[in-house]
Amino acid sequence: MPSAKAWERVMQLEPGWRVQLRKPHPCGNDWWEVVRIGADLRLRCLKCGRRVVLPRRRVAQRLKHALPPGEAGGTSG
Repeated sequence: MPSAKAWERVMQLEPGWRVQLRKPHPCGNDWWEVVRIGADLRLRCLKCGRRVVLPRRRVAQRLKHALPPGEAGGTSG
């Protein structure tokens, strides 16, 4: 089970935030943009544009960094 701190970070996420996950996408990128929030999170890879849906629990386990919109970080293409 994810730590309480990880859950707090996942609960504050909103569409437009950029997140870095521990496990990279097969394209080699580990930065994602949050597209939709619900029971699951829809994420878009910032390198190849692929969209995935992950449960909040899995995102909480893999989350390394979360940046609100407008802050530098990640790759845009």
